[in-house]
Amino acid sequence: MKHANFASAVGAYILWGLFPIYWKWLHHVSAMQVIGHRIVWSFLILFFFILATRQFNAFRQTAFHGRILLIYMAAAGLIGVNWLIYVWAVNSNFIIEVSLGYFIFPLLSILIGVIFLRERLRPLQWFPLALAALGVIYLSVVYGRLPWIALGLAFTFALYGLVKKLAPLGSLFGLTIETGLLFIPSILFLTYVDSSGSGSFLRDSAATNFLLAGAGLITTIPLLLFSSAAKSLPLTMLGILQYIAPSIAFLLGVLVYGEPFEPAHLTGFGMVWAALALLAAEGFWFQSRSRADR
Repeated sequence: MKHANFASAVGAYILWGLFPIYWKWLHHVSAMQVIGHRIVWSFLILFFFILATRQFNAFRQTAFHGRILLIYMAAAGLIGVNWLIYVWAVNSNFIIEVSLGYFIFPLLSILIGVIFLRERLRPLQWFPLALAALGVIYLSVVYGRLPWIALGLAFTFALYGLVKKLAPLGSLFGLTIETGLLFIPSILFLTYVDSSGSGSFLRDSAATNFLLAGAGLITTIPLLLFSSAAKSLPLTMLGILQYIAPSIAFLLGVLVYGEPFEPAHLTGFGMVWAALALLAAEGFWFQSRSRADR
């Protein structure tokens, strides 16, 4: 069972890492339309999955409460912005910067925990955070601008994680509510672009129609794989595995899509990678010492 859960987690992260390939196939469709279809089809798949697995009564009893809906409205807004930045960036040839965002994300999550949840950093955790900040500053100088795509993805996903930490429901019910809250605005937007003649769905090739409808499926499959694995795998293992996705995206950007990556970029990325390695090493050391003390 543990091997199956490990395989599920690895499979989820590999699929997330391969997402840029899928969105590149839809490069001719505006990012807003792609996200609209992603939301609509994701909600429909999740909703019918809940029906098929006879979880609707539990979903109905837990989902429709004022406080819960307010929490998931915030989550919906954050994940919607995150998805939009991601798809736009991939199709604008910024896959490497996208990967940087998800390398920065774990470090930013720690900082958000300190600011909003009053969590305390251990002394050895400060150095990796400072090193990652230096890496971002260095890349800002190299790029001649803030790496706003990376920072936008990292901030929205880290804040999304904060909201989800406060949210009472599991990932399946949670994402169903989030996509459900965005479902009507997405339908209205897609109806508008279709009536104006600029919509792509059912107006473009069969392949485009299939890919737009499939955006929901590729969103839900890794989510369900991850949800089944996360319940039983240690957080330390999940923390290591999460770097699979940005690593794959980085390699796709450099090796497959030929995005520019100069030695100067390597220096900045190297600072962030070193920060992550130091943070992981400190975490292992702290847990080993805690087990020994017990």
